[in-house]
Amino acid sequence: MTSIDLGLAGISLGAIAALSGIGLLVTYRTNGVLNLAQGGIATLVAYVFREMVVVWGLPIWLAAIIALAVVSPGIGLLLERLVFRPLARRRASAAESLVASLGVLVLTLGMTAGIWGLGSRSDAPSIFPNSSVKLFGDTRIGVDALAELAMVVVFCAVIGVIATRTVFGRQIRAVVDDRQLAELSGVPADQVAAAGWAAGTTLAGLTGILLAPRFQLTPYGLTLLVLETFAVVVAARLSSMPVAVLTALGVAVLQSELKQFTLDGNAGQILTVLQSNLFIVALLVLLLAVPKLRELGTGDSGTTASFSSRGAPPSGPASQTKARRDFLGKLGGAALLLAPLTFAPSDLRSAFMVPALALIFLSMVIVTGYSGQLSLGSAGYAGLGALLSLKLANGDLFGLPKLPGVASMFIGALLVAPIGLITGYPAIRRRGLTLALTTFAVGAVVSRFVFEQPTFATGLYLDPLTFYGWELPDEAFYVLELVCLGLGLFFVGNLHRGRLGRALLAVRDHAEGAAAVGVDVRNLKLLAFTVSSVVAGLGGALLVHSSYSFSADDFAPLQSLLWFTAVVVFGADSAAGAIVAAAFIVTIDVLAPAGSSILAIGILALALGWMPGGLASAVRGLLRLLALHLADGFVDPNHRAPRPVPVRISAVGYLPATTGITGVTGISGIPGIGAPLGAAQPGPSASWPPGRSSPVLPPGSPRPTPFGASLLTLVQEYAARSSGAPLLPPAPRGERGGLPADVYPTSPGHVGHEQGGSGPAAATSLRDGGRV
Repeated sequence: MTSIDLGLAGISLGAIAALSGIGLLVTYRTNGVLNLAQGGIATLVAYVFREMVVVWGLPIWLAAIIALAVVSPGIGLLLERLVFRPLARRRASAAESLVASLGVLVLTLGMTAGIWGLGSRSDAPSIFPNSSVKLFGDTRIGVDALAELAMVVVFCAVIGVIATRTVFGRQIRAVVDDRQLAELSGVPADQVAAAGWAAGTTLAGLTGILLAPRFQLTPYGLTLLVLETFAVVVAARLSSMPVAVLTALGVAVLQSELKQFTLDGNAGQILTVLQSNLFIVALLVLLLAVPKLRELGTGDSGTTASFSSRGAPPSGPASQTKARRDFLGKLGGAALLLAPLTFAPSDLRSAFMVPALALIFLSMVIVTGYSGQLSLGSAGYAGLGALLSLKLANGDLFGLPKLPGVASMFIGALLVAPIGLITGYPAIRRRGLTLALTTFAVGAVVSRFVFEQPTFATGLYLDPLTFYGWELPDEAFYVLELVCLGLGLFFVGNLHRGRLGRALLAVRDHAEGAAAVGVDVRNLKLLAFTVSSVVAGLGGALLVHSSYSFSADDFAPLQSLLWFTAVVVFGADSAAGAIVAAAFIVTIDVLAPAGSSILAIGILALALGWMPGGLASAVRGLLRLLALHLADGFVDPNHRAPRPVPVRISAVGYLPATTGITGVTGISGIPGIGAPLGAAQPGPSASWPPGRSSPVLPPGSPRPTPFGASLLTLVQEYAARSSGAPLLPPAPRGERGGLPADVYPTSPGHVGHEQGGSGPAAATSLRDGGRV
């Protein structure tokens, strides 16, 4: 083919990339969310369109109308209503919205894989006829390319007119600038956001339908292909639609023109990869070249603090109670991790994946939970650690001698440190959304140019691990994995505690403020990236030995997105959450069909709008609420400490509101606001515990606390009911086991029995300080 023919062939792909970029810009400029789920939505709609045409036998035109006028906008409306509207109303950070879109991506991938499987399909129908139009001479252009170019022009013109010359366009700008102020001005913010999501997902669905006939239709392949088109919105700096369209056409034409060149040797292999992956290379180059994206709002500085499930570590020694509780928690966790040693051999081999994945997840805890960097390239570091360890074990790395398997794993992980330092240095100059895209692009480039290349990834073989000539059985290998996990937890714990931990959390919460008080922000970020890459490399090396093979699919870029979402769901700054996330994924994959863990993580990620901090924070809050509820059932209200009224963000601003169970009385006369459960009420209360007598204690018994007295009463009453024996009456007042009478709060019924008066009268005498 001539250069002109190749250029015209690239126009069609460029037009599709432009449509994808327009959809991303529409969603971002109307909602402030860069929709990372664009690829998953495009893939899901493409599969639905194929199902209607190939399986159901519907006409192509009817299936296209249903897919683009019903399914695609319906997905957008559901996402806006159920996922992103709660985030917008509580003014969630851009990082939280980014993770929510990752949750949608994981959910759509899980749905697609669960319904249609992970296999490829080559029978996706095209909505345009397979014909061409003659331009001049023998040069022809496809009808599909012309139609796609026409759609790009029409969409650009319509969106431009709406944005600049209509009331709706002004409402869009008002909602994006300040949603709450726009609502106070009478702008229907929910309808504006819903319209933006519907338009963006419709363009995403159109992108998937147009791309499916050109490539093999696979859940992961098509999703990653759409994600690569993010290069066009980065070139447009998230604002200029004409720049996005021109970039898409230019990169696609250049990628097509490269097919006329051939080279020999390693250079030829690189050129071959470049001919089909120019968009991902352009994404990385643009992210490194563009100084700053025009992000909406105040930017992403410090927004990862919203992922936190706990505060800063204590500066002094922990109390004995907390130390005992932590010790018991660690002991229970160790027992659970050792439990697979009792499993059958096949089940034990399945459990091999848990410590390996947990180490990779710990690396993300370091870089995201502790230092506040949104890193989406952890699979690249894990794959490099696996690849380097295998090459060291095979004696095929830069002429280095062959090393034993155990030593090769640790040295291979250490060799990832310089790579983490080199890639982290340009990344630390970016933050938030830009940093997330940069790390994703680095992982994608490493996957395409290293893991998938025969020069690097073929000819590798796995020998059984040996230790001083002793071949490790399955049980010994699992113990070795636990030792590696223990080392990772040790380093993570030291990184979190003390002055270093507080400095990292200061960088996470507000980098500028930390720098103002003398914290070395740059070196701390570099330290986090470097340590994170080593931990991920060790986890990748263990992962390869767990599966007995090296596969590029195990370290694909989409794996980074799935793993990052799982870590955030289970607590981005929780080391225990990382282990639980790994165990959760492995357990679901073993017990359920393929793709079930992806679906489960996606469903949990959608709930982040209601549980900031992930499951770790939600579990802590639930336990705290349960403890308060139990305490309120036993503790005299006169002995309760006042509890502050929580504050939440409502749709119209900050209002005092209760969380959890509320009482029946109001606070400060605010209608609808109840007293928090267990809040101290003014004045003493003589009616506690209601209808309950005092415990029967032998003489000389130690003085119980109010809680202990109530607990003993409950136990004695339960024992009396179980045995059928009546509860012995309490000793005369003032002689109860030699204890003062005022230790025991008395119910109204009991006071009335002793004095012959009513409950209120007895309560009055107590308030007046009299004796009963």
